[in-house]
Amino acid sequence: MKKPLITFALLLFGFNIFSQKAKIDPKLQKILEKETSAFGGQIGVYVENLKTGQFAAVNADTIFPTASMIKIPIMLGTFSHILNRKLQYDQVLTYRDSLKYDDGLVGSFRDSTKIPVSELIYLMESVSDNTASLWLQGLVKGQRINELMDSLGLGNTRVNSRTPGRSYFQKTYGWGQTTPKEMATLMKMLRKGEVFSKDASYRMYKTLGNQYWDGEGLSQIPENIKTAYKSGAVDRSKSEVMLVHAPHGDYVFCMITKNQTDTQWNKDNEGYRAARRISSTLWKYFEPKSKWRLPDGYDKWL
Repeated sequence: MKKPLITFALLLFGFNIFSQKAKIDPKLQKILEKETSAFGGQIGVYVENLKTGQFAAVNADTIFPTASMIKIPIMLGTFSHILNRKLQYDQVLTYRDSLKYDDGLVGSFRDSTKIPVSELIYLMESVSDNTASLWLQGLVKGQRINELMDSLGLGNTRVNSRTPGRSYFQKTYGWGQTTPKEMATLMKMLRKGEVFSKDASYRMYKTLGNQYWDGEGLSQIPENIKTAYKSGAVDRSKSEVMLVHAPHGDYVFCMITKNQTDTQWNKDNEGYRAARRISSTLWKYFEPKSKWRLPDGYDKWL
């Protein structure tokens, strides 16, 4: 099997990614601890100011389910295949009924529908299409994606579903697993152009800037602020990772929950409320002079 195509700079970065001297933001740390203290279940949060390097963390190295956040590693695996010429970005694939997972966009295609790889990637990330995601995972293979995560220093980020040797972990965490710090780190690496190459990182990062699911943490960010984002949800776990191009400096934020007591599927779910609350708190913390507020009555659109 070919080694992943990764720049020399990334290799150097990968060896030092978790050994850098900690720069805890004590004020933000207290805020996060307060925001998460009464959660009904387990919650993990990692926040980092990319300009200063300061961070705050709650259970940030604990392993949680990814739910649909695993689609970011699947995208990396797909780009690895493209760069290694096993796939082409504009290669046209043929959909078959045997690929159907659910009734999302791709799962509603008629047999023999043609679609390019680039559109499958877009649908996987932007509307979180499950059939598109599993189709791409099937082309790349979970083992390959997990090897890539290892090469990036992300030893707890794994694809479990449909991956040999991962059945035990699938029963515990579902489709994939990660930690808040690792998923935030992966988003940061894409932003800094440190995955494969600057152009590949840019294309992947740009894709994460187009999101249909914007009702949780993204709803608390002004509409004119550039973001990159991916969320996930299953019955007892809610998750999201977001990088915000704030006026006073980029910051990255990842929140994941598990074993939630609240399993309702609506905007009042405790995990969704935590995501909105923490995102709002972070925006106000990093941009204290901002006068932006959601319009009155916007709650009905969440």
